[in-house]
This record gives sequence, C-alpha cells and structure tokens, in this order.
Amino acid sequence: MSQSIATLAGGKPGPAVHAQAAHAQPGSLLNLIRRIQEAVDEETHGIRTDPRFDVAASNARKSRYLYDLNRAARGVGDTTLRDDHRAALADLRASLQRNEQAVLAHLNAVREVADIIHGAIRRSETDGTYSASEFSRA
Repeated sequence: MSQSIATLAGGKPGPAVHAQAAHAQPGSLLNLIRRIQEAVDEETHGIRTDPRFDVAASNARKSRYLYDLNRAARGVGDTTLRDDHRAALADLRASLQRNEQAVLAHLNAVREVADIIHGAIRRSETDGTYSASEFSRA
C-alpha cells in the first residue's frame, strides 16, 4: 500500500510503507546498484582466480540484492532515474556481461572435467573384451 493510499484511507502509513519510501529514494537506489556491481565484480574475479571460490554464497548474496533491487524499482519510475543512475546501470550491465563470460567458462571447465572423469570410469569398468558400446554399433 503506498503512502498516499494509506493517507487517503485515513490511516497512518506503517513501517513497511516508510521502508518502501526509503528504498525508492534515488540516492539509495544508486548505492544499491553500486553494491550489486561490486558483488558481481567480486564474483567474476573470484571465479577467475580462486579455485575455492564459494559460488553458492555469492549466488545467495546476488539473490538478496536482486530482491532489494526489485523492491526499490517498484517506487522508481523511468522519469525518476537520473543520469548517474543510468550510468551506474550501464556499468552494471557491462559487469554482468563479464560475469556471464566467467561463469560460462567455469561451467565449461567443470563439464570438461566431468567428461574426463566419466570416460575414465567407463574405461575402468570394462576389460575391453565386450562392452555395451560394442553391441550398440551392430
């Protein structure tokens, strides 16, 4: 319920309405966009440089930020966005593209390792005399 609807209904806006209004402020939106970009850049760097990087924890953080961004965006129209918002969103989009490339490279590497392990397991389970693949060729 928006603050104006609560006022029209004769009630006082509750804490949730004030929280939504705070999220909808242009300055807090800009800070949120920058925090999201920082988290995305940290994940990209972590995936590229640290084999022990915790992707699950990073995903959880990005999910929380996405939730916050969705809440903040409800109260902000296109006309409310300032040039610094637009620039921050463009920077975020570029960070997300770099992140996507890093995540895809990571997934491809994981897939290759899994294929190598799968092949090794298949080879170890057979003595080479007869195998299921030999029968399927006929």
